[in-house]
Amino acid sequence: MADIDLAGVERELCRIPEVRAARIVADSGGNPVEVHVLASPGKQAKQVVRDVQSVALAAVGLDLDHRIVSVVQLDDGNGASATPVTIVAEPEELPVAIPTSSDRVVFESASAVRRGLSATAEVVLRRGEEVVSGSAEGSPAAVATQRLVAEATLDSLRAFEPATSRADVETATIAQVGERQVALTTIVLVVPPNEEVMCGSAPVRGGDVHEALARAVLDALNRRLPALG
Repeated sequence: MADIDLAGVERELCRIPEVRAARIVADSGGNPVEVHVLASPGKQAKQVVRDVQSVALAAVGLDLDHRIVSVVQLDDGNGASATPVTIVAEPEELPVAIPTSSDRVVFESASAVRRGLSATAEVVLRRGEEVVSGSAEGSPAAVATQRLVAEATLDSLRAFEPATSRADVETATIAQVGERQVALTTIVLVVPPNEEVMCGSAPVRGGDVHEALARAVLDALNRRLPALG
């Protein structure tokens, strides 16, 4: 697998009409573990995933598991109003609940404060008229702060969705996708006897990476948690 030109595969994926940018993340052995695709909203996300699989297989014989492919669909406006539409294609056999507008947990605010050798992140979420906050403490390092914001989002979510106690942050980062910055998160959700990995994405707006990271966590879990009860 290591002899496959993943950069070349990314270029091939960008030839798909709906795909604006693509990034493949590989492990130390050169095996793809994450595929992130930025696409226009003209086609359903699941169909974009299938197109990505087909192109990778036809171009270089790379057989991608649909579970590692994340799709972010952005509006074709001027960029400032771009918003995520849907994200990761999920295994067909797993139930997914679509929240109504009154059930959906929405973002209110996020902040991270560094004090000496520690940092505290706080995220405020709202569902209907109820507003709750969550927090997380840890290292003041920039990369650690990104994870703290994601963990604070989970902490806040637990007030609305008890099933969040089964979730933990695997990664939380800011990636450069083309000319845009995008927050990417992976959340591990324990669904006995298995572990399910959920991916979420959100564009960075106005340079507010904390907001984008919190929205990426919500994007990963908002449709999944209600199905767990």
